[in-house]
Amino acid sequence: MNEPLARFVSLYQQLDKQQLHRLAEVYAEQVIFIDPAHRIDGLTALGDYFAALYQRLAYCQFEITSQQQQGQQAWLSWVMTFSHPRLGQGKPVSVEGATQLAFNEAGKVVRHRDYFDLGAMLYEQLPLLGPVVRTIKGRLGA
Repeated sequence: MNEPLARFVSLYQQLDKQQLHRLAEVYAEQVIFIDPAHRIDGLTALGDYFAALYQRLAYCQFEITSQQQQGQQAWLSWVMTFSHPRLGQGKPVSVEGATQLAFNEAGKVVRHRDYFDLGAMLYEQLPLLGPVVRTIKGRLGA
Protein backbone atom coordinates (compact mmCIF):
# COMPACT_ATOMS: atom_id res chain seq x y z
CA MET A 1 0.00 0.00 0.00
CA ASN A 2 1.16 3.53 -0.79
CA GLU A 3 2.58 5.32 2.27
CA PRO A 4 0.18 8.34 2.23
CA LEU A 5 -2.81 5.99 1.96
CA ALA A 6 -1.42 3.78 4.74
CA ARG A 7 -1.05 6.87 6.99
CA PHE A 8 -4.60 7.94 6.18
CA VAL A 9 -6.06 4.49 6.95
CA SER A 10 -4.04 4.22 10.16
CA LEU A 11 -5.28 7.60 11.39
CA TYR A 12 -8.93 6.83 10.64
CA GLN A 13 -8.72 3.52 12.47
CA GLN A 14 -7.52 5.42 15.56
CA LEU A 15 -9.57 8.58 15.11
CA ASP A 16 -11.40 9.90 18.15
CA LYS A 17 -11.65 13.26 19.89
CA GLN A 18 -8.15 12.84 21.38
CA GLN A 19 -6.58 12.27 17.94
CA LEU A 20 -8.03 15.26 16.06
CA HIS A 21 -4.76 17.20 16.36
CA ARG A 22 -3.31 14.60 13.95
CA LEU A 23 -5.52 15.60 11.00
CA ALA A 24 -2.68 17.78 9.68
CA GLU A 25 -0.58 14.62 9.27
CA VAL A 26 -2.80 13.47 6.39
CA TYR A 27 -4.72 16.53 5.14
CA ALA A 28 -3.38 19.52 3.18
CA GLU A 29 -4.17 23.04 4.43
CA GLN A 30 -6.50 23.65 1.45
CA VAL A 31 -8.34 20.31 1.65
CA ILE A 32 -11.88 20.06 0.32
CA PHE A 33 -14.05 17.60 2.26
CA ILE A 34 -17.45 16.59 0.86
CA ASP A 35 -20.04 14.20 2.23
CA PRO A 36 -23.80 13.88 1.57
CA ALA A 37 -24.56 16.68 4.06
CA HIS A 38 -21.53 19.02 3.96
CA ARG A 39 -18.83 20.71 1.93
CA ILE A 40 -15.95 21.90 4.07
CA ASP A 41 -13.07 23.98 2.74
CA GLY A 42 -9.73 24.04 4.54
CA LEU A 43 -8.01 22.12 7.29
CA THR A 44 -9.08 24.50 10.07
CA ALA A 45 -12.76 24.18 9.14
CA LEU A 46 -12.38 20.40 8.84
CA GLY A 47 -10.84 20.23 12.32
CA ASP A 48 -13.73 22.31 13.70
CA TYR A 49 -16.26 20.02 11.99
CA PHE A 50 -14.68 16.86 13.39
CA ALA A 51 -14.38 18.41 16.87
CA ALA A 52 -18.11 19.22 16.91
CA LEU A 53 -18.98 15.79 15.50
CA TYR A 54 -16.87 13.82 17.96
CA GLN A 55 -18.08 15.94 20.88
CA ARG A 56 -21.61 14.60 20.28
CA LEU A 57 -20.72 10.98 19.52
CA ALA A 58 -20.47 8.40 22.26
CA TYR A 59 -18.50 6.08 19.96
CA CYS A 60 -17.25 5.99 16.35
CA GLN A 61 -15.12 3.33 14.67
CA PHE A 62 -14.15 2.75 11.03
CA GLU A 63 -13.47 -0.68 9.57
CA ILE A 64 -11.73 -0.39 6.20
CA THR A 65 -13.04 -3.24 4.05
CA SER A 66 -11.11 -2.54 0.83
CA GLN A 67 -8.68 -0.02 -0.58
CA GLN A 68 -7.31 0.74 -3.98
CA GLN A 69 -4.88 3.37 -5.21
CA GLN A 70 -3.75 4.41 -8.62
CA GLY A 71 -1.34 7.32 -8.80
CA GLN A 72 -2.60 10.25 -6.72
CA GLN A 73 -6.16 8.84 -6.48
CA ALA A 74 -7.49 6.30 -3.97
CA TRP A 75 -10.78 4.62 -3.06
CA LEU A 76 -11.69 3.10 0.28
CA SER A 77 -14.71 1.02 1.23
CA TRP A 78 -15.61 1.08 4.90
CA VAL A 79 -18.14 0.38 7.60
CA MET A 80 -18.60 3.09 10.17
CA THR A 81 -20.14 2.05 13.47
CA PHE A 82 -21.16 4.85 15.79
CA SER A 83 -23.35 5.62 18.74
CA HIS A 84 -25.07 8.94 19.36
CA PRO A 85 -27.23 9.39 22.46
CA ARG A 86 -30.03 11.05 20.44
CA LEU A 87 -30.10 8.58 17.53
CA GLY A 88 -31.47 5.04 17.60
CA GLN A 89 -31.83 5.19 21.38
CA GLY A 90 -28.04 5.37 21.66
CA LYS A 91 -27.58 1.88 20.18
CA PRO A 92 -24.69 1.30 17.75
CA VAL A 93 -25.51 2.09 14.12
CA SER A 94 -23.44 0.68 11.23
CA VAL A 95 -23.33 2.36 7.84
CA GLU A 96 -21.40 1.22 4.76
CA GLY A 97 -19.69 3.81 2.64
CA ALA A 98 -16.89 4.67 0.28
CA THR A 99 -14.32 7.43 0.18
CA GLN A 100 -12.56 8.92 -2.82
CA LEU A 101 -9.25 10.61 -2.02
CA ALA A 102 -6.91 12.78 -4.07
CA PHE A 103 -3.36 13.33 -2.80
CA ASN A 104 -0.97 16.16 -3.64
CA GLU A 105 2.72 15.68 -4.46
CA ALA A 106 3.57 15.87 -0.74
CA GLY A 107 1.27 12.91 -0.01
CA LYS A 108 -1.42 14.97 1.74
CA VAL A 109 -5.13 14.67 0.98
CA VAL A 110 -6.38 17.64 -1.04
CA ARG A 111 -9.84 16.23 -1.77
CA HIS A 112 -11.87 13.82 0.37
CA ARG A 113 -15.32 12.79 -0.80
CA ASP A 114 -17.50 10.39 1.18
CA TYR A 115 -20.40 8.44 -0.27
CA PHE A 116 -22.93 6.83 2.08
CA ASP A 117 -26.66 6.53 2.73
CA LEU A 118 -27.51 9.58 4.82
CA GLY A 119 -30.97 8.14 5.44
CA ALA A 120 -29.53 4.99 7.03
CA MET A 121 -27.10 7.04 9.09
CA LEU A 122 -29.41 9.74 10.32
CA TYR A 123 -33.05 9.84 9.23
CA GLU A 124 -33.82 6.17 9.91
CA GLN A 125 -32.50 6.60 13.45
CA LEU A 126 -34.93 9.38 14.41
CA PRO A 127 -37.97 8.25 16.44
CA LEU A 128 -40.68 9.94 14.33
CA LEU A 129 -39.03 10.02 10.93
CA GLY A 130 -37.30 6.62 11.01
CA PRO A 131 -40.35 4.41 10.44
CA VAL A 132 -41.52 6.66 7.58
CA VAL A 133 -38.13 6.56 5.82
CA ARG A 134 -37.85 2.78 6.24
CA THR A 135 -41.37 2.33 4.83
CA ILE A 136 -40.59 4.50 1.81
CA LYS A 137 -37.32 2.67 1.16
CA GLY A 138 -39.12 -0.67 1.48
CA ARG A 139 -41.77 0.37 -1.04
CA LEU A 140 -39.13 1.61 -3.49
CA GLY A 141 -37.35 -1.74 -3.24
CA ALA A 142 -40.52 -3.81 -3.73
